[in-house]
Amino acid sequence: MDATQPPLGTRRAPSGRLASEAVEQQRRILLAHLLATLPPPPDPVGLYPDAPRLQEELRRALGGGDGEAVEEALLRLYAHLHSHAAPYTPAERAALDAAGGYWAHAGGIAPVVKAADFLGPDSVSLDLGAGTGLQLLLLQRLAPHRRSIQVEISSRLVAGGQALQRWLGIEPERVEWRVADLVHLAIPDCDLLYLYRPLRPEGEEGRSFYQRLAVRLASLAHPVVIFSVADPLVEFLPGSFARFYFDGHLACFASPGGAPPGPSAGPP
Repeated sequence: MDATQPPLGTRRAPSGRLASEAVEQQRRILLAHLLATLPPPPDPVGLYPDAPRLQEELRRALGGGDGEAVEEALLRLYAHLHSHAAPYTPAERAALDAAGGYWAHAGGIAPVVKAADFLGPDSVSLDLGAGTGLQLLLLQRLAPHRRSIQVEISSRLVAGGQALQRWLGIEPERVEWRVADLVHLAIPDCDLLYLYRPLRPEGEEGRSFYQRLAVRLASLAHPVVIFSVADPLVEFLPGSFARFYFDGHLACFASPGGAPPGPSAGPP
């Protein structure tokens, strides 16, 4: 990872293909400089106690010019701001346990830097099981778009995410926060869906959720792109959806008429 500051330039228009590794690397550096130069994030509910220290580590790494050290420091700060394995209330934890959901595991930077080319100014992004919503907040900085819908069961994590939104300077109207249990959610319309296995894809509740999600995505009258970490969707999506990227952890799908696989796509 080259730790030099690249020119900001302008966001590329949606191209229907994954960005090159050079472009993804530039986006990582842009995010590293953004998160390093901001003041410590507001922390109204006590989610980010280590943020100042981790920001200082990132600043030191950027100053040292060691790309690997920069990437490691960026990922440590990213995971902390996403509230990796954050505590839930007893009721929220019971609901997550019953459905087999993950406890706010950070999905990594890769989906963020890869997804930027699939969003245009009028796009709507959706994160199901958003935690603090950091993925779509960073995407709003890389690729500003009409609205991000963040769905999370924990009101505490949503409060922390709203603080991050203000910290990152993202306009209020660009992000819609919903405190909701996915088991009972009426799934919103979107152009890009991000999810990190929010429910276990087995048992009555889990299978019902993914079946409903697949039907909803297939019913949309416009193309949709899916970024799915620890992918639970592949067995539920109809065959008309093409998986155009898979690296063993992140799977990307496109509906008919959506983004075709690009030259940098991973193995099928």
